[in-house]
Amino acid sequence: MAELQEVQITEEKPLLPGQVPKAAKTHSVETPYGSVTFTVYGTPKPKRPAILTYHDVGLNYKTCFQPLFQFGDMQEIIQNFVRVHVDAPGMEEGAPVFPLGYQYPSLDQLADMIPCILQYLNFSTIIGIGVGAGAYVLSRYALNHPDTVEGLVLINIDPNAKGWMDWAAHKLTGLTSSIPEMILGHLFSQEDLSGNSELVQKYRNIVTHAPNLENIELYWNSYNNRRDLNFERGSDITLKCPVMLVVGDQAPHEDAVVECNSKLDPTQTSFLKMADSGGQPQLTQPGKLTEAFKYFLQGMGYMASSCMTRLSRSRTASLTSAASTDGNRSRSRTLSQSSESGTLPSGLPGHTMEVSC
Repeated sequence: MAELQEVQITEEKPLLPGQVPKAAKTHSVETPYGSVTFTVYGTPKPKRPAILTYHDVGLNYKTCFQPLFQFGDMQEIIQNFVRVHVDAPGMEEGAPVFPLGYQYPSLDQLADMIPCILQYLNFSTIIGIGVGAGAYVLSRYALNHPDTVEGLVLINIDPNAKGWMDWAAHKLTGLTSSIPEMILGHLFSQEDLSGNSELVQKYRNIVTHAPNLENIELYWNSYNNRRDLNFERGSDITLKCPVMLVVGDQAPHEDAVVECNSKLDPTQTSFLKMADSGGQPQLTQPGKLTEAFKYFLQGMGYMASSCMTRLSRSRTASLTSAASTDGNRSRSRTLSQSSESGTLPSGLPGHTMEVSC
């Protein structure tokens, strides 16, 4: 794969007070479906996968993930892993508008770009973190290349293709709403939009005044034309790595994530429903998500000595785990604990966590 571009950049501000900003490299490489841009932070760690992120529609890697990866408690994680932040084609900062008639890649084709990135970087395995459309892309990649994915954190995933009723509703909405309004309705809950918080105002401005809005519309159309991932519990069409599903308790994708959870292997899947997080948990609750991610990594055998703080101080946290005892029977148990009871157990398979602080 030929390298098209490599520039040196730095993070916009120090991650911690007094900390020197770390240099990052942005690369663009050719793939069978066009060029793709990605930014690498840190250096590869021996015997450790890279953390690879993929953002949602209307965003790029910075607007989707910067609050999470700049959060103080996240620094312990990113010191132990190299990060690769992928921008969907035409979504990177300063991207030119695609010419009229340009055929934007499907989400399946976006997933097929990832092997070119890993080959260019000479990385063998990843832990993926995806939001919305990005969660779908990483899931499709994991289905096609299961041996290269050690774990997935999927936020707001909808693994289903649009049905006829969805299409009809989408078309009717398109007659009365602009593309930015439809994308904002995808990103945020109705409660978020009605409250019109500073965060919502910020992202409304980002989407509405995006210089590459035509490109964003193409990504949006690809998302709405996605195929069904066809997950089925107990079949070969499933995610074979540990998975953490994340959604806000009032998010527009809550039902889709719950359904996805019901179709995946319960011994490999954790479901985290976050209270008071709206449609974008990685933006509104980076602390809780960071702590959950630490537990997820511990369950995979990484960062065993990591210090847990935030979730263990939660006023309420409940765990429901289900493990299959045989092919036709299952057993469930509920664990609940208060802020005085210490930390949540790490590495529990097939559990649901509802966190409110």
